[in-house]
Amino acid sequence: MAKFFVSNNLIKDDRVFIDGENVNHIINSLRCKIGEEIEISTGDGFDYLCKIEEISKDLVIAKIIDCFGNESEPNVKITLYQGLPKAEKMELIIQKCIELGIDEIVPINTDRTIVKLAGKEEKKLARWNKIAEAAAKQSRRGKVPKVRSVINFSQAIQQASQNNLNIIPYEKEEKNSIKNIIKGFDGESIGIFIGPEGGFSEKEIEIAIKNNIKPITLGKRILRTETAGFITTAILLYELEE
Repeated sequence: MAKFFVSNNLIKDDRVFIDGENVNHIINSLRCKIGEEIEISTGDGFDYLCKIEEISKDLVIAKIIDCFGNESEPNVKITLYQGLPKAEKMELIIQKCIELGIDEIVPINTDRTIVKLAGKEEKKLARWNKIAEAAAKQSRRGKVPKVRSVINFSQAIQQASQNNLNIIPYEKEEKNSIKNIIKGFDGESIGIFIGPEGGFSEKEIEIAIKNNIKPITLGKRILRTETAGFITTAILLYELEE
């Protein structure tokens, strides 16, 4: 069953008035017909089972049949601070991390960042957030995680200080695994720091550790930047939800 995200003001009594790009998806991509059921979410923890009643060029009206709590969201908010990689890698990272359950993604410029977004950031962010929405729909998330504006490493460190725990995979770390680090963890938020191609510089690792960001090992093999983020997320959520 197809899922769509809408704003609260599009729900009136027992009807959902779907507009914008969702209409094109319903009519042209999915070729839905009157009488078919779809799932609607406003991103507030509740989903609505609906039946399509009317279809026009710019509007789809659906009747709410049932309302139920969404159970796909993790209990812990996980933020990925991702060193900017090349475009296609960033898109893969966004897609897979959101499928897994990440709460938001913050792209960061680091010492070894190669990609330059001067004059292109607004367009990139729009595309990244479309990918985020598509991934949230596909994985039946209860919300659409946001991809935030690009910030520098120092700003990321400052922002992450609000989390209950922050971790950074580091190839020279040999003892601390994710399982060890989160043993007994009962907080609400965790930050994951992943470097770009080439990883974080030694100076950045030192700064991170000084700011209580815990270095962890992901094993004996070195992972690419487009792999490290969702592997870390997957292991973290597995341990937290076990």
